[in-house]
Amino acid sequence: MTVLEDLRRLRRVRDRMDREYAEPLDMTELARGAHMSPGHFQRSFRKAFGETPYSYLMTRRIERAKALLRRGDLTVTEVCLAVGCTSLGSFSSRFTELVGETPSAYRARDHEESAVIPSCVARTFTRPRRRPY
Repeated sequence: MTVLEDLRRLRRVRDRMDREYAEPLDMTELARGAHMSPGHFQRSFRKAFGETPYSYLMTRRIERAKALLRRGDLTVTEVCLAVGCTSLGSFSSRFTELVGETPSAYRARDHEESAVIPSCVARTFTRPRRRPY
């Protein structure tokens, strides 16, 4: 396998994660989709995209959760389940870690001023990022 073939396969897996973020995705199955062992997949994904596959998937889920919470018509629990998380506690912890406030606080906050920003620009600035400790 060449480096370009590996990168193509990793991109396909990442695209699948983007499309199916709300589904239960097994890292071993994703590794198989890239024709790699789980360990090699983890290392290669991190080298190519700067974060582990699990971290990438959770970032996608939190990004989508932020959009659903801004709408305000779903409870935090409903949002948690809608983005593919099965544990409200884990979802809340990860959300707080990446966003800097709890999902409830984020949902309760006024988001009117961000409504005038085009979504393609807002997505760039609202993407959850891991905070250094």
